[in-house]
Amino acid sequence: MKNAIAIRHVAYEDAGTLGDILAEREIALRYLEAGVDDLSEAKDADLLIVLGGPIGVYEVARYPFLKDEFAAIEVALKRHTPLIGICLGAQAIAASLGSRVYPGRAKEIGWGLISLSVAGRASPLGALGDCAFRVLHWHGDTFDLPNGATRLAETAITPNQAFAYGPKVLALQFHVEPRARQLERWLIANTGELAASGIDLAKLRADTKTHGPGLERASAKLFRDWLDRAA
Repeated sequence: MKNAIAIRHVAYEDAGTLGDILAEREIALRYLEAGVDDLSEAKDADLLIVLGGPIGVYEVARYPFLKDEFAAIEVALKRHTPLIGICLGAQAIAASLGSRVYPGRAKEIGWGLISLSVAGRASPLGALGDCAFRVLHWHGDTFDLPNGATRLAETAITPNQAFAYGPKVLALQFHVEPRARQLERWLIANTGELAASGIDLAKLRADTKTHGPGLERASAKLFRDWLDRAA
């Protein structure tokens, strides 16, 4: 791999620790800003990353750029380009593979556990054992598992938290990429949602201080392993 392109929906949700690992491997990372840049440029990527955001993939009428995003994902799938989606990105991959994306039973916001399947423990997600399988949840939507995909992780509320589609595609509903020191940007950007959901910001900050550094280390290990396998 020589270059990676990330489709970014909002400035505060960047590649985070994945960006650090790409830099470590001298893989150039370029962002395409959804709704602003020409997403067809994603076809030139050796690695495509689709990041998170606060919209739904079913809101194409409100956000027409989603059609271009799906097209970019479909090109990556057709060309067997390594592809990773996080949160909204995972939902977009699921939709591109023909699965339904819809509001979940309840929002999951904050630090919580995931359970890995047998396949999940054998996958790069096994690295999350180093942080006791505690990750950052921040979503309201969910998706059905695409045909041909392998479920890797679940929670009690969301059965499909992660899946693999062959060795080159990884979709994560939860977040492993944020750097703990930057999570305050998320709290500022999502003040309305946090207030409406009754989230205790003091607890969320305390949990970030406790669990964030461990997740950063575990996610670096996860991304290194996935890149090795996807390459």
